[in-house]
Amino acid sequence: MIPYATVEAAEEALGRAMTWMEVAWFRHSRSTPDYCLYYESLVILLTVYSVTSLPLTLLELCAPAKLTTPYKLQPEARLSPAAFLGCYKETLRVLVLVIISPVLYLPYPILKMAGTRTGLPLPSAGEVAAQLVVYMLVEDYFGYWLHRLLHSRWAYDNIHYIHHEYPAPIGFAALHSHWVELLILGFSVFVGTVIVPCHMATFMLWLAIRGIVSVDTHSGYDFPFSPAKLIPFYGGAQCHDYHHFGGKWSQSNFAPFFTFCDYIYGTDKGYKHHKASLEKNMESVRSEKEGLNGSISRKQD
Repeated sequence: MIPYATVEAAEEALGRAMTWMEVAWFRHSRSTPDYCLYYESLVILLTVYSVTSLPLTLLELCAPAKLTTPYKLQPEARLSPAAFLGCYKETLRVLVLVIISPVLYLPYPILKMAGTRTGLPLPSAGEVAAQLVVYMLVEDYFGYWLHRLLHSRWAYDNIHYIHHEYPAPIGFAALHSHWVELLILGFSVFVGTVIVPCHMATFMLWLAIRGIVSVDTHSGYDFPFSPAKLIPFYGGAQCHDYHHFGGKWSQSNFAPFFTFCDYIYGTDKGYKHHKASLEKNMESVRSEKEGLNGSISRKQD
């Protein structure tokens, strides 16, 4: 909670006028306990997951196949509306149970002890950007190893198999997991914010970004115009779709964000071979089409 009753009192304490974002944060958080702000961040994650998955679902179910097939990574895999709804309902049930459970309250005091703050001033854009980069790198490393652990025989057969129920992933399958897996991989999401403490607003933004990335990597589509392609070393849907395609036996593409952990530890070889084979096949198809077009042109001449 912010210890100021009015905007004027807060500005007097800061020694300057507040920005519009600081005013908005002040009005929102001045009477809200800090632990409620923490739980709001979890609600933000849930909301982002639901909202960003919806357009992909509508695209899959409503758009003509001839428009989506060029971008769909597994074009032969088409799910029914009931399958989409079932995935979302089951995932939502598990997420709500995890969010309201006492277990998820544990990270809050840890974040507070680490130095997460809720007051004014808000961090600068540069500080937020630097912290987000750190969180991505930290999660990528821890998430890589925890994901590999989940592909051990016992962990997969008892926990991780639920997430792989969709070999051709969809947006709603991003968080479709056993509740234990949500806690295990949630550690890699939180640990960076403990190592490098931030403002609660940054923490909320981090969880929102994490939700968007998770949906994107499970979207099942590889759009050439996606802004994510501008991010260096970003794995994206293409990498993770291959991981899901392999299912229990997948030994490639474990990292949640980037590709360098898989490269360093040699778990990208299967994917690279697969990608090279696809490119070779596409080149053969293009050559055949060019040859056919050339033959038709000569006949017309």
